[in-house]
Amino acid sequence: QVQLVESGGGLVQAGGSLRLSCGASGIIFGINNMAWYRQAPGKQRELVAYITSHLRTNYTDSVKGRFTISRDNAKDTVFLQMNSLSPEDTARYYCNAKYWRSEHWGQGTQVTVSS
Repeated sequence: QVQLVESGGGLVQAGGSLRLSCGASGIIFGINNMAWYRQAPGKQRELVAYITSHLRTNYTDSVKGRFTISRDNAKDTVFLQMNSLSPEDTARYYCNAKYWRSEHWGQGTQVTVSS
């Protein structure tokens, strides 16, 4: 059974930082491309950042320079370091694992940034 479990969300003031974690089980973590998505109320889910199995990364423009995605294959965990948070970053953040035709999602963790 595949499980992706996010943690690290919470309430933070604008300008603050949070570090999200996503622990994976039931998959061969190292071969999966991992990503973080987010969905704000009334908006579509959007890709925030991804990191490939070869450690190539990419970010949506609005988070470039503020967020950093990384992975620890020994711990089957992917991280999202979020700095200089703004109220526009408020959303539920979801972990995603993808390999070939297989794709899995976590339940998400809520991030709320107050102004």
